[in-house]
Amino acid sequence: MTAPPRPAGAAGAAGSERNLFTVDDEQGHMEQTFAIIKPDAVSSGRSGAILQRIEEAGFRVAAMRMVRMTKAEAEGFYAVHRARPFFDSLTTFMSSGPAVVLALEAPDAIARWRALMGATDPARAEEGTLRRRYGRSIEHNATHGSDAPETAAFELGYFFRGLERAPRADAGSSPA
Repeated sequence: MTAPPRPAGAAGAAGSERNLFTVDDEQGHMEQTFAIIKPDAVSSGRSGAILQRIEEAGFRVAAMRMVRMTKAEAEGFYAVHRARPFFDSLTTFMSSGPAVVLALEAPDAIARWRALMGATDPARAEEGTLRRRYGRSIEHNATHGSDAPETAAFELGYFFRGLERAPRADAGSSPA
């Protein structure tokens, strides 16, 4: 898995550019975000319940795949955290078993997915969030999600080629 370079930040003025992961439809601005059902949730049999919550929350799954990251792939994916004290334990955990990677689509998908996940620490997450229900600790917190459009672009590109993300059924013609 070869990763594109992680963007340093947004290009241009805020709101002046569209990234590859946004589309406009008849309801307005649609956005794609990246999500992971982490190894702890997969190994405890929670993937189906989490996927059900994703769909009930109005997200469309544009792409989904089960992966088993190598330590090197996890290090590449989380490279932005390389200098942090938790980097080694995080990448060891993320390469410890299968995970489900997803491209999710909805209006304001990034903010909505982060709200559904809840706070990073399950003990501080609101009732009803995925991390509160399925997470066990800050690291073993069941899910991951992009925090900004630039991060989503990097993370989606790390796991999915553009053609692997399914077009919406109502999108009309296929993309050029």
